[in-house]
Amino acid sequence: MGRILVVDDELSMREFLSILMGRLGHSVVSVDSGEAAVALLDKEDAGFDLVLTDLKMSGLSGLDVLRAYKERSPGTQLVMMTAFATAETAIEAMKLGAYDYLTKPFKVDAVKVVVEKALEKSELVRENYRLKRRIASQYRFESIVGRSSGMKRVYEMIMRVARTRATVLITGESGTGKELAARAVHARSDVSSGPFVPINCGAIPAELMESELFGHTKGAFTGASRDKEGLFLAATGGSIFLDEISELPLNLQVKLLRVLQEKRVKRVGSVQEEVIDCRIIAASNKNLRTLVDEGKFREDLYYRLNVIQIDLPPLRERREDIALLVQHFVDKYSREHGKSFRGVGEGAMKILLNYPYPGNIRELENIIERMVTLEIGEWLSKEGLPYHMMQEQSFKQLTTELEIPEEGLDLEGMVEQLERNLLIKALKRTGGIRKQAADLLGISFRSIRYRLDKYELKDSDFV
Repeated sequence: MGRILVVDDELSMREFLSILMGRLGHSVVSVDSGEAAVALLDKEDAGFDLVLTDLKMSGLSGLDVLRAYKERSPGTQLVMMTAFATAETAIEAMKLGAYDYLTKPFKVDAVKVVVEKALEKSELVRENYRLKRRIASQYRFESIVGRSSGMKRVYEMIMRVARTRATVLITGESGTGKELAARAVHARSDVSSGPFVPINCGAIPAELMESELFGHTKGAFTGASRDKEGLFLAATGGSIFLDEISELPLNLQVKLLRVLQEKRVKRVGSVQEEVIDCRIIAASNKNLRTLVDEGKFREDLYYRLNVIQIDLPPLRERREDIALLVQHFVDKYSREHGKSFRGVGEGAMKILLNYPYPGNIRELENIIERMVTLEIGEWLSKEGLPYHMMQEQSFKQLTTELEIPEEGLDLEGMVEQLERNLLIKALKRTGGIRKQAADLLGISFRSIRYRLDKYELKDSDFV
């Protein structure tokens, strides 16, 4: 139920709309002039979800009321009413941000529909505003966004271990934000004023990894034209982050273990050891315990790294964080691309909230950047979502709408009939071109040939 302001200089119209809105369960205030409507903006308890205002009034017009409310109460939706509708005034009102336009005399059902839709949009605007406020306050931890119970446990663990010098192992699926968690540990540690040095152990060729980690001396190998300190020495007074530690070759795992035990490194080509002084944080998207059992990771190194473990939950297990993350990325990429969006539309948000995100937060971020880049309106719509998300939503809707009749059904026969019908539809759409139809259905060319034979389909069935 909404709080509605009616602005009209005709008493009969104010009374009619007040009675109608009251019967619909809304709270209604009515005034007889644009000046009175604008004056209500100065009252703290006079926030309205919707303003129904006449366009032609003595003194301030409906467009003046529209401008004032859009400037000072952007969450309020405005619907213009007039007996003198013209295309020019309608276009001007919509450009200024009016939600809709009603021409007098209007039908009661038309007013009900417009009011209902305008109040839905008002609530959506306010919810987006609330999300922005939440993100900016209690639901942020360093650069991490989330309020779920799983993330609260992560925050608590980070706060407990950050002030220690214990080695931290961060685990979680790809895209869950392991580097952000590592940076949060560093930011809250005693070495936060020092450097944070990240290295992806899977992105550097094995033959260069030792030099990158520990450094080398001039002439140590072909191309070593000068002395170079490694990343452990570069992280002195700060933290080194060894991402994807599971990708480190076994021969380097031995040397890394010694560095962790002795707190000393030896550059490639040198006989002297140098003391290191840095916080060590490692991360892996693979189960190191399983790799140890398979002989692919040293057990002694595993125990040396796994002093404190922080496990990041996948996004599918923290669905209450999705709306917050969506708004966070909308704000981020709107700034980067010089755009301004009120938020995400209801249809798009519904799909975003129900998608499983196999790529976790990184995938969500990419989706939102795509939407911000493509969208040209005020709201991010579902048309900007990737095709596979729309397809999955359609399939989910199709399957959830199916009902089992009282007498039961033939499941295998029903599945076969569905498959046959989809084959025919795909081939009709592609003009009988089997390769294109297979791509449309997400199956191989060999698979579609098998199904055509199975159902004894001929060209005359779909061409």
